[in-house]
Amino acid sequence: MTDSPTYTPPKVWVWNQPSGGRFAIINRPVAGPTHEKELPVGRHPLQLYSQATPNGQKVTILLEELLALGHRGAEYDAWLIRIGDGDQFGSGFVNVNPNSKIPALMDRSGPEPVRVFESGAILLYLAEKFGAFLPQDPARRAECLSWLFWQMGSAPYIGGGFGHFYVYAPTKIEYAIDRFTMEAKRLLDVLNRHLAENKFLAGEEYTIADMAAFPWYGGLLKGWLYEAADFLSVHEYSHVQRWADDIFSRPAVQRGRMVNRISGELSTQLHERHDASDFETKTQDKLKLTS
Repeated sequence: MTDSPTYTPPKVWVWNQPSGGRFAIINRPVAGPTHEKELPVGRHPLQLYSQATPNGQKVTILLEELLALGHRGAEYDAWLIRIGDGDQFGSGFVNVNPNSKIPALMDRSGPEPVRVFESGAILLYLAEKFGAFLPQDPARRAECLSWLFWQMGSAPYIGGGFGHFYVYAPTKIEYAIDRFTMEAKRLLDVLNRHLAENKFLAGEEYTIADMAAFPWYGGLLKGWLYEAADFLSVHEYSHVQRWADDIFSRPAVQRGRMVNRISGELSTQLHERHDASDFETKTQDKLKLTS
């Protein structure tokens, strides 16, 4: 270890300066809205407010998979919430998700709107609503939900832990990077050992557990997250790579990754999605040609 101690915590912590590196402008120790802003409402039953982070991708992948199966009730409007600009602290968004995190969903298909927040809760809600991508057999359902909640529990170690200290923290702290790198690699090994004996997380059936895990763990192996593939020696996880390749080959997954995306190739960025034709006509490369 090369770090030397430079900070002694006070007896009582006081928020007196921005913290969080790149995300300092949106980090704060209190909840609630910072400004008044209503959310837009489109014409479809499902209204999604999100950005194409790994958590946001989970939901758009599921929605595109449901539409591919012919579930017309899964048509949705996807509105972009720019989390770097603090859109998630607008009053309308906070009314849908008091935790001010994307994604957030409003289901307006019934007599009263239903709000759903937290990506895992949205996946489970939609899978139950449409009777798809969630096994009915009790044992297989339990396996699916176990892996779904494994992902939900492990994501903070990958994102808020490894990703933050490896990429975003204003200073490189060896102890923190080592601590969360060990955990990221341990989690990849958990996944690799399981996928050595199973096609998908819940067995032979592709489920919401895979849709939850792919944007995070597939993203690490593909180098989409934190540009850390070499650092993490992802070539060691051949079974995760096979699984990620299988999932990424699905057209609905490729479409789902595009929705609310604001980085990468312009042809992969569909800032808002209101119709299936938007993938052909409203990606940023197409809009740039017409502007």
